[in-house]
Amino acid sequence: MSFTPVLRSEALKVLSLRSLCGTLLALFAVTTAFSALAGVSETSDPGFDPLFMALSGVAPGQIAAIAFGATVVSSEFHGNGIRLSLAAVPRRGRWFAAKLTVAAAATFGTGLLTASAALVAARAGLGSEAAGLTAGEQVRGVVGLAAYFTLMALLAAGLTALFRSGVATLSTLIPFVLVVSFVIGDVAGGATDFLPDKAGQVVIHQTHDGHLGPWTGLGVTALWAGAALLAGARRLRRGDA
Repeated sequence: MSFTPVLRSEALKVLSLRSLCGTLLALFAVTTAFSALAGVSETSDPGFDPLFMALSGVAPGQIAAIAFGATVVSSEFHGNGIRLSLAAVPRRGRWFAAKLTVAAAATFGTGLLTASAALVAARAGLGSEAAGLTAGEQVRGVVGLAAYFTLMALLAAGLTALFRSGVATLSTLIPFVLVVSFVIGDVAGGATDFLPDKAGQVVIHQTHDGHLGPWTGLGVTALWAGAALLAGARRLRRGDA
């Protein structure tokens, strides 16, 4: 079977599963809502970054992106659905690539819409505080946030294929992005700049310090996601269905 019909079938799976559509809706809702709330908050901090403030819904939004990536893969392991999928598409690499392509496209498209809505909503609240943002910085923030959500979803998808469990992935990644970076930050110093969440979020800052720039930071997150996907693909190729 060629790649196109496999891609079409995987797209139909995503559109037909309410949990996946609901997760993408949650990604949009929580990111936009939290960014809008941040836009009307106090901005007297001398280190105030209007771009990050406008897109600060990234914190809850990344949880939804991780949940989406994990569910895209873990849904195959419910009721041995993966046996049917691999019977229809015996070439496991092709099947996994199609699933990841659909997951990436869905997350990136939703991320672009979400980041645009969040930026508009937050700027309405920030008013003159956001006047210093250039068009280029805003475009970078919108595209960068969409790319960040996509990479975090792919990181979760790769780990789910490796663990063969969405619960294990969520139990690993969510505490990691919510707690670990902050807990070890004071101890590890600049090493936290290379963690997937810290590195990827540089792109939504107007100004940035540290070792990484906006796009190199996303590159580091892409390396984390790529490593997880390679490990997941290896487990899928060698393990039993």
